[in-house]
Amino acid sequence: MTGTALNTQHWRFILVDSKESMRKLAKDSTSGTWVAGANFAVIVLTDPKRRFHAIDAGRAVQDMQLAAWNFGVASGVFTGIREEMRTDFNIPEGLQSTIVAGFGYPARKVSGKKKRLPLSELAYHEKYGNLI
Repeated sequence: MTGTALNTQHWRFILVDSKESMRKLAKDSTSGTWVAGANFAVIVLTDPKRRFHAIDAGRAVQDMQLAAWNFGVASGVFTGIREEMRTDFNIPEGLQSTIVAGFGYPARKVSGKKKRLPLSELAYHEKYGNLI
């Protein structure tokens, strides 16, 4: 249900869940070695020729993360991707691995409510600086 710019729906997704593939995914990352310990991951592929491809990938992942959180599943993302991922996961030319999200049940109990700044510190009315 996630939207894309001009409704192109150009993204594609690879679900990774075997232990061997998760280790390979971690090895193919420069910033996501932690993903080897996740239960599963999703590689989001986009067409880099599309102007808003990275935003579209982020929108899709955020919706996945929010849906997962409702079921007590935690997640993290990384964008540091080595070229070997293309070969290891058979990614066709014309598409790129834009972002990877790893999912799993947290090792420790989480409250369900994340620590966030109050809206009054983040949002303004009409002009920057006019507190809501």
